Amino acid sequence: MSETIVKQEKENLLEIIDLKTYYPIKGGFFRHTVGYVKAVDNISFAIKNGETLGLVGESGCGKSTTGRTILRLLDATDGKIIFDGEDITKLRGKSLREIRKDIQMVFQDPYASLNPMQMVGSIVAEPIMNFSNKSLKSLQGEVMELLKKVGLPEDAFYKYAHEFSGGQRQRIGIARALALRPKLIIADEPVSALDVSVQSQVLNLLKELQDEFDLTFLFIAHDLSVVKHMSDRIGVMYLGNIVEIADKEHIYDEPLHPYTQALISAIPVPDPRKKNQRIVLEGDIPSPANPPKGCPFHPRCPKAMVECSLTKPALKEVKQGHRVACHLY
Repeated sequence: MSETIVKQEKENLLEIIDLKTYYPIKGGFFRHTVGYVKAVDNISFAIKNGETLGLVGESGCGKSTTGRTILRLLDATDGKIIFDGEDITKLRGKSLREIRKDIQMVFQDPYASLNPMQMVGSIVAEPIMNFSNKSLKSLQGEVMELLKKVGLPEDAFYKYAHEFSGGQRQRIGIARALALRPKLIIADEPVSALDVSVQSQVLNLLKELQDEFDLTFLFIAHDLSVVKHMSDRIGVMYLGNIVEIADKEHIYDEPLHPYTQALISAIPVPDPRKKNQRIVLEGDIPSPANPPKGCPFHPRCPKAMVECSLTKPALKEVKQGHRVACHLY
């Protein structure tokens, strides 16, 4: 195998192939499975080493389920998760535990994701202690250095999570995620629970740490301006499907999918002299337990055709690096 081919194979740190995550619906006296909630329904994408892929969409579209399935907090119903050249979809026990050193998560709620009974130093050191024989005392210097890197004073080591603000708690969560020096961090709405004044500080911190620790990010959010600030490429999800994926400039300057166009039109324009042509979608999001036939977006799409209700469009490349699932292209 040539050196060029090897380099191309190693370019992607994460590759998702036809991933499905369904939740069973139980019913009847014997609680049989009577259907499925199709939270993630056959999606594919890749993230390159050192890249940030933003995943956006309305609440309930499957963004967080995607992140948790990649981390293997949830089992995939079907498909493959190729991480660093290895399919981790079916890993169990020790093999799965080893992979988790390289994939960490920053959770949405900094209030719920930290143990109120542990000192901050113990919270940050716990991942290292789980994978080594080191004691908390021997890790004190290393943990204090991590706390310093995320913008917290060294004496935070001896305090408890309730003594900190929301932004500071999220910094603790980031320090914990960094403790094992992972390759991939899944950031699940990491600033949505924070005050607007604090959000930019945490986002800038994440970008600085990405450069310093050579991190790759899957950045999940619903705020399009936040995603644009953080991401290199953006994937747009709707009802468990990726409907468009491209470089952030292409997504914002030339959105192709009608759903992406509607999302972009909803972004507030800071200049009052400029008016955005708002696209208002009619109807509600269909239930993922009973998704529509054909294109999942067609019941709300202002450009829907007969074909849209009959055939589900494939996610295909219409321009270099720009893929869209729409019968218009």
